[in-house]
Formats: sequence, C-alpha cells, structure tokens
Amino acid sequence: MVNFFDLSGRIAIVTGANTGIGQGIAVALAEAGASIVAVGRSSMEETEALVTKTGVRFHAIKADLGTIAPVKKIVAETISVFGGLDILINNAGIIRRADAIDFTEDDWDAVIDTNLKTAFFLSQAAGRHMLEKGSGKIVNIASLLSFQGGIRIPSYTASKSGLAGITRLLACEWAGKGVNVNAIAPGYFSTNNTTALREDPDRNAAILARIPAGRWGTPSELGGTAVFLASAASEYVHGTVIPVDGGWLAR
Repeated sequence: MVNFFDLSGRIAIVTGANTGIGQGIAVALAEAGASIVAVGRSSMEETEALVTKTGVRFHAIKADLGTIAPVKKIVAETISVFGGLDILINNAGIIRRADAIDFTEDDWDAVIDTNLKTAFFLSQAAGRHMLEKGSGKIVNIASLLSFQGGIRIPSYTASKSGLAGITRLLACEWAGKGVNVNAIAPGYFSTNNTTALREDPDRNAAILARIPAGRWGTPSELGGTAVFLASAASEYVHGTVIPVDGGWLAR
C-alpha cells in the first residue's frame, strides 16, 4: 500500500526552526523522511540533534527574516546544498503587545515585515523553483488571529489575517500548476511567544477555560498536520487554513 505521508527524498525549508512550533514541525517532517533546511537567527544545535537522530540530512542557514534581504540566498543555498526544494514552511514570526491606542509604528512594521512581507517573498522565491518543476508544497503558519481579533496585538492580528489571505491568493494562482499552498492556524501553544500569557494567572485561566481540550498545545502536536499538508495525502487540498486549536473555534 502506498504511504501517502512518506516524505523520503523531499527537501524542506522550515523558518524559525530553532525552537517551539518550527522545531516541532521540522522534527515531524524529518521523521516522515524529509531532509531539513532550518532557517533562523539563533543556534540550531538542538534542532539539528533532534533532526539528525531520525537519519535525514540537516543544514542550518543563519538569517534575520525581519527583512527580505536573505530570501533569495536561502532558496539558492538550499538548492545548491541539497539539489532541490520541495517544501517550504513559513513559520518564523514575532509578536509585540500593547493597547491599540498606544501601539507604535516601529512595533507595527517589525511584525508585519517578519510575519507577512518576508513570508510572501520567500514563498515567491521558492515558488519560482516549484513552478518550474511543476510541484511543491508551501505551508504558512497562520493563527487563530487569522479568524479573530485578539487583544493588544494589532500588528500580529493584521499579519496573520494577511497571511491567510496570501495563502488563498497563491493557491488560486498556483494550484493549477502543481503547487499546493495552505496554512495551519495554531491555537494556544506553549512557546516563547506565549510565555507572557502563561505567566499571567488571570489570562492563563481565562484561556484554559475557553479551550475544550483544557490545556495548552505542545509544538509536536502540529507535526501531523504539517506532514499532511507537505505530503501526497493533501494533493487536492489548496488554499485552506486548518485550525489546530484544541477546539477553541468550536466553542
């Protein structure tokens, strides 16, 4: 029987793979057989150890995704090192918290540039290669804030709503050319970005009370959805934003 989830021989770029959600997805793709190019600003040693333990190849690229300057280099280096590119996971992201009335332009631009602008132009650069060969999988890491407004995170909400829109636009343009573009919308996961929420007793309690599963998610629990969207199992799935949220949106 064909294993539709087998990623053996595939090459995957995962941005923000040094920790949290990006690391969890990188490991899941590796366990399914994909070689991993991990992109980020900080050390990838922990991710490298976890990935290489699965027996696949690993390559780290140090890059600041707050600008689009490294985008072409990331794709070119991936193809040079591994000979191709099959999967792109746009996970890298930042967050800034303040009341909307006090939110600064600097905080707005930093989040939009990292979460939305770079994700689009990295998709464009990867897409050129994928469209030429007639196949590829792009998975954007969106958010529940792609569906909802949130509190005290205006630029994050705007970036994740925009990323859902870009996911649909690219799917409309590229689905007929062999490239799948989809997104995952994580709910409340235990990561660096949510430390402030988890350490606030009132906010933590309010969040947990709203999640039917009754707990924060762990990064590894996004792995299955990422493998699905990166594999042949999702061949006819285009332009979707799949919530992985412990039931948050169902309530």
